[in-house]
Amino acid sequence: MPNCNWQKSSHSSSSDNCIEVRTANGAVELRESDEGHLTLHTTPTTFAAFLQATQAGEFDHHA
Repeated sequence: MPNCNWQKSSHSSSSDNCIEVRTANGAVELRESDEGHLTLHTTPTTFAAFLQATQAGEFDHHA
């Protein structure tokens, strides 16, 4: 698969230490930029739910 479709957050620094995302064949694919050979595949619905939970702080560490 071509790498040109991968996108990373505008909040990421210019280093290769970030998460990249793309859509392919109706799925959402995620990878860590420095481990490009490992790819996580999920559905758009599941990814949207994950993003909403992240934005709501559901994964924030609470002491």
